[in-house]
Amino acid sequence: MRYVLEYPSELPAASAEFLEPEVVRAVAEQAEAAGFSAVALSEHPAPSLKWRRGGGHNTLDPIAALSFMAAATSRIRLLTNLYVLPFHNPYLAAKALGSLDLLSRGRLIAGVGAGYLRSEFSAVGVAHERRAELFDEALAALRGIWTEPEQPVTGKDFGGVSAMWLQRPVQRPHPPIWIGGNGAAARRRVVEHGSGWMPIIADATMAAAMRTTAIETPEAFGAAVLALRRRTEAAGRDPAAIDIQVVCPPMDFADPGTVRAAREYLSDLEQRGATWAVVHADGTGPAAANEFIRTFGSTVIANR
Repeated sequence: MRYVLEYPSELPAASAEFLEPEVVRAVAEQAEAAGFSAVALSEHPAPSLKWRRGGGHNTLDPIAALSFMAAATSRIRLLTNLYVLPFHNPYLAAKALGSLDLLSRGRLIAGVGAGYLRSEFSAVGVAHERRAELFDEALAALRGIWTEPEQPVTGKDFGGVSAMWLQRPVQRPHPPIWIGGNGAAARRRVVEHGSGWMPIIADATMAAAMRTTAIETPEAFGAAVLALRRRTEAAGRDPAAIDIQVVCPPMDFADPGTVRAAREYLSDLEQRGATWAVVHADGTGPAAANEFIRTFGSTVIANR
């Protein structure tokens, strides 16, 4: 199991201090020192006040923030969790993500999704009902732009008209593409385009809010992993090459019981196919977050 630190600003009750540049730098440096394999941010360019009051969080542009973190670190990988491809022209997405890979010397993991907030789609001028179509189109385009950048790529609403002059990412054939979503369509996209799957184990209410299929239990997660592996093998790909990310349960290091329960839960999911886990630090303030990160590193990562 490898561990991803979700940057603490992603927590609903996180301190606004996590938007300050010196705090961003310090948290990224601490995560690398503690042994985290990646640090992650989500994308919400135009979230509504209703969403924020209903459990949303402060946001930074993930490309800008992860690029800033890349300059402060040297080893930790940089994960978009998630970058909403339907919000973007595929050429602009390829340029932004590819530039992050170049500037970080090949540390990008492109976690991508279809998005779910209808009001946010409206705010950025994209039809919400087209999100699945646009996601599929963008996935194919992104891979084409990265692997054969000189060849023009054309979609329903965009298209290169002649030979192109674009920079390849550092990672070849392209940066890892991890795909979010719980349903059969998400697993199909992993088989066709991805090297990672990012499901959410959550009850039906939360899954409905995120407009995805519910995976409510470890047993259901295991069944979904098995279905993905079978489909991957049928396509002639190695199922063992697909990373699968889950979410680490909350840990309170003052309560050994929560730590033990979380480790047992993650161990169970690892047996069922999980290879990475997203960790949420203490978001009450930078000092508390950095103490959590240090303790997680010495207690969990050092003993994996």
